[in-house]
Amino acid sequence: MKKIIHFIIILIALSNSYSAQTYPSLNINMLAHLTPETDNTGSDGRKYSGCWGWFQSAKNKEYAIVGTSKQTYFIDVTNPSLPVIVDSVRAKHTGCTWREIKTYQNYCYMVSDQCQPNSLQIVDMQYLPDSVHVVHDNNTIFEICHTIFIDKDKLYCGSVKNSAAMGGSYSTMRVYSLATPSVPVLVRSLEQDVSTSVIDVVHDMFVRNDTIYASCGFKGFQVLKLTATNTFSLMQSFTSYPYAGYNHSSWQTDDRKTMVFADEVPAGTPAKVINVSNLNNITVLDTINSHTLATPHNPYIIGNNWCWISTYQDGLYLYDISTPSNTTIYGYFDTSPLYGVNDNFSTSAYRGNWGAYPYLPSKIIIACDMQNGIFILKGNNTYESTTGIKENEMTELSTAFSVFPNPANDQLYCIIANQTNKNLQFSITDVLGKTVMQETLNITNMLYKGNFNTERLSNGCYFVTIKGDNIHETKKILIQK
Repeated sequence: MKKIIHFIIILIALSNSYSAQTYPSLNINMLAHLTPETDNTGSDGRKYSGCWGWFQSAKNKEYAIVGTSKQTYFIDVTNPSLPVIVDSVRAKHTGCTWREIKTYQNYCYMVSDQCQPNSLQIVDMQYLPDSVHVVHDNNTIFEICHTIFIDKDKLYCGSVKNSAAMGGSYSTMRVYSLATPSVPVLVRSLEQDVSTSVIDVVHDMFVRNDTIYASCGFKGFQVLKLTATNTFSLMQSFTSYPYAGYNHSSWQTDDRKTMVFADEVPAGTPAKVINVSNLNNITVLDTINSHTLATPHNPYIIGNNWCWISTYQDGLYLYDISTPSNTTIYGYFDTSPLYGVNDNFSTSAYRGNWGAYPYLPSKIIIACDMQNGIFILKGNNTYESTTGIKENEMTELSTAFSVFPNPANDQLYCIIANQTNKNLQFSITDVLGKTVMQETLNITNMLYKGNFNTERLSNGCYFVTIKGDNIHETKKILIQK
């Protein structure tokens, strides 16, 4: 167990060192950026993976919990502009970034599906911000597991494998009782009730009131019920839908009518918005992707109107799903600008933004980029005021437009959302109204990202205007060389 790690000075330096670096964004601002992990895994510089959050109500504190190539960090983000790593737990096997994390009461559960020998780790967080206490770190319950989800007092585990000493058996999904949170007790394995010829893998799952919406790889989207007798019952299979691939993960709206799921393979496969209000008639309402080559990875829904999607190389997106058949982009933050600014997805598709956590009371967002670290983000006032309590006051937004950096030097980048298959007029005018640059933009993707050479513009104030059939917006910029 590590002693408390107070990196305040280091983290201030880290945050300040990135303050001058511009990340492409739309309606989302960066509050802090941390890169505490030093160990790479793989040739692509992979260091970070799953993340989660925890609210300590007894002390009114918020924490980000982040899995990395060799450990799990516990970060106090109560002051999100000055996050503090308060403790970490070393992994049983290092050199492995596939870590997923969930919390129940004051306990944190950490799993990995790689690198045997490995273990299920459970820590007691009640002593934070002082420290966390490890209460379980061995393979007696299971050794590796791809992902976990907690519903009420039950721990659902997807793609589980025992240690060799326990026979090395594989289970498509298991459910454990958390009646004693530090000692999970096996309740049932899915293959006891549903043949592996029907479901051979549960890659991820969303569970609500014992109904399991399971992402089952190439077996599609399967809905199951954990019955009162603790057996699994298959309620519905949804395997034939547009752009079907390897069904990866899903999330559901609070009203239980709409879900969003991502098919991770092949790369570039769009996410689906589906109607699940009638399980006997599941229908696809919309397919969404920021770019034809981008790959949605993990969705997270807030209320009934907002869906965050981690999109690997193309960063983190906030979609407005209030009209599920007509999804629009509201916000965007590119944690991997090396790829996203110019849509350079020709290299490995599975780099960049792994996951996010948008459920802390303060509404800050925790986001993890596999290569670039931990981002603490904040939505603009419209998003904040429409999340949760004031969701019914949502302001509809069909278009969005931003420019960066500001001040700019010899390059100006422009982001335009929700104008697919439109021709727009782009212009820059000076303070006297003289047009100094003008172009016609042909938009082919849900999010347009373009760059413009401003090398010939003199220092001063300018106005950038985007004009089309249903958009006419102007932003003020400074040229400063």
